[in-house]
Amino acid sequence: MKKLVILIIATIFAACSSDSPTLFKPASSGLPYEVLVVCDDTFWEAPAGRALFDVLDTDVPALPQSERSFRISHTRPAGFTRLLKTFRNVIEVDIDKSMYTQTKFKFTRDEYATPQVVLKIQSPNAKDFQEYVSKHAQTIIDFFTTNEMNRELKIVKKDHNKQFLDSTKSKFDCELLIPSTIMGIKSGKDFLWASDIANNNSSIMNFVIYSYPYTDEKNFTLEYFLHMRDSVMKANIPGGKEGQYMATEHDYVSMKEMSFRERYIQEVRGLWAMENDMMGGPFVSHSVVDEINNRVIVVEAFLFAPNRKKGDLMRKLEASLYSLRLPADKVIATSLHIPELVVEDTISTETVK
Repeated sequence: MKKLVILIIATIFAACSSDSPTLFKPASSGLPYEVLVVCDDTFWEAPAGRALFDVLDTDVPALPQSERSFRISHTRPAGFTRLLKTFRNVIEVDIDKSMYTQTKFKFTRDEYATPQVVLKIQSPNAKDFQEYVSKHAQTIIDFFTTNEMNRELKIVKKDHNKQFLDSTKSKFDCELLIPSTIMGIKSGKDFLWASDIANNNSSIMNFVIYSYPYTDEKNFTLEYFLHMRDSVMKANIPGGKEGQYMATEHDYVSMKEMSFRERYIQEVRGLWAMENDMMGGPFVSHSVVDEINNRVIVVEAFLFAPNRKKGDLMRKLEASLYSLRLPADKVIATSLHIPELVVEDTISTETVK
C-alpha cells in the first residue's frame, strides 16, 4: 500500500511538472497531412502568408487528378489554446526584428501533444519570410511528409501481414511489411503480389516485389525500369479478359534518385493502366541493388480507387516501401527493426541556424 501511494504521488508530480515526459501529454488530433498554421490574421492574408499557403497547397505528385498535399487550417496566436495545441502538425510563425537577424527553421517533437511535430519559422520581417519560405518550399513539404511516413511505419510495424512477410523471406530472403488488411497473395517467378481486392470493392490497394539480375548502372535508367516493369507486370498481372494486362503510362512517369539507410534508391512515380480495359491508377516504386545476390529488388505500391481521392491512400502505401530489408541489412539490425526516416535531414544544416 505504501508503495502504491508513493507511485501515485510521483505520477502527480510528474504530470504537474513543466518538464513532464511524453507519457503525460495529450494524444494529438487532426487527420494525416493536416497542418495548422499559427500567425496573425493580417499576416496570413498578406503576401508572406499567401506564400506559405501556396507551399502547403501544392499537389500530391503523380496522381491522375489534382489533390492537395495538405489540409490547411489557420488560427491567430491568441486562439492557439489548449485544444488546438493538440494538432499533429503545427507551423508557428514568429516575426520579430528585435529577436532575429535572419529567417530560420526550428522544429520540436511532441511539444504540446504526442505524436506531434511543430515547425517554427522565425524571421525579422515579412519580406524575408516570404522569400525564404518560397525558396525552401520542398523542405517544408518533405518535413511534414516524412513525419507522416514515420507514423505509418510505426503502425505497420505493429500490425502487418505476417504471411506476406514470410513469403518475402522465403522467396527473396528479404523483408517487407505491408498493412494486415491486404490479405490476398499471388506468387510468380521472382515475383510476389499482395492485394486487398477481396476485402474492399471501393479501392484496391496493392504491393508487388520482384527481382532481376544486376549487370551495371544501365539497370537504373528510366528506360530500363519501364522496360522491366512492363515485362514483369504483363507476365504477372493480367486483366479479366484475354489481351488485358497491366502496363505503364510512359508519358506520366518521373524518376528521382535518393538515399535511405546509406543505400541508393531509384524512386519512380507514375500512372498504370490495364491494357484493353478502363482500369488504371497511380503507382510508386523503389529499386535497390542487393549486392549479396547481385540482383535488383523492386518494391512497388499501386492503387485502383475510382471515384475517390487517392493521395492519402497512396502515401499510406508508400510508407511501407521504406520497411524493405535486404539480406545485408540482417547483419546490422534485428529483422523487424524499422529505422525512422531521419527528419533532421529534411531540414538541412544550411537552413537551420
